[in-house]
Amino acid sequence: MAAREHNDVEIREDGEGPGAIVSFPFDAAAVERFRDAFPRARWNDDLAAWRIPGTTAMLRAARWLDRELPSAFSLADQRGRDSFSFEPIVSPYLEVADEIVVQTPYSRTVVEELRAVPWAWWNGEDKAWHVPFRSIDELRRRWPAIEAAAERSEPEARKQRSEAAKSAPEYEDAKAAMTERRRRRYPVPASEQPPLDRVLMSHEGPLVVLEVTGEVVPAETAARHYPWSSGQPDDLVWALWRRPTHDELVKTWPARHPAAVSALLRGWWQPTLEELRIVRRAARSLERARETRRTSQSSRD
Repeated sequence: MAAREHNDVEIREDGEGPGAIVSFPFDAAAVERFRDAFPRARWNDDLAAWRIPGTTAMLRAARWLDRELPSAFSLADQRGRDSFSFEPIVSPYLEVADEIVVQTPYSRTVVEELRAVPWAWWNGEDKAWHVPFRSIDELRRRWPAIEAAAERSEPEARKQRSEAAKSAPEYEDAKAAMTERRRRRYPVPASEQPPLDRVLMSHEGPLVVLEVTGEVVPAETAARHYPWSSGQPDDLVWALWRRPTHDELVKTWPARHPAAVSALLRGWWQPTLEELRIVRRAARSLERARETRRTSQSSRD
């Protein structure tokens, strides 16, 4: 049996000092019992998790979860099984065993949807998602999107879309735009160059500038791929960049106010808390997907 990686249950060390970061799916009764067991715990909105101080926090949190969660699961699973029997999900992508087994062609949408289902976990041995019956309500709510994405990811459907896209007038423009994005370069004003090695927000999303090359951006390239720069009076030069990690996004200090018009025109600015929340969730989901692929690859090897 492959090791279970429950979707929204996590215990890790607190990088800011002795303590633990704990997250689990919301349940009012469970939260109340958690607060009773850990009166010093505080909710951190940026991490979407509980922060417990103390050198023994990791051990105490692990013991609490081991003791608390299984006792609550049995009744919830039975209720979910009864619900599924009354209103089953009928699909070629779903089978019923001790848990609900979901097996589809690879789709980023499917992964994102199933990761949002509490207690869903990826089994690298049978290359399928397993969902306990306690999560049937959330799975049922997300199933239309999961099944539609799976159908779009079938080899024949992907082939048909690819052939149709190649015949579309905008195919060459889309291909050129993708090629440009892969170069990981971004135009910045020569007189207002961004700071290096710091998380910034841009019209391409969050980025960390690695180097400003000084090479002038051709006007045709700027107009075609970076239309926001059309109002920039200064010469534009290329900046090389990378995407920030989830940890870097968590540690980024937010701006108090939204970006001014002048900052939008120059193409980079300090992100607000709302912007950071959105990109943090996306980065966390991406890093989890990469870890899932690494685990799956390791199990095959």
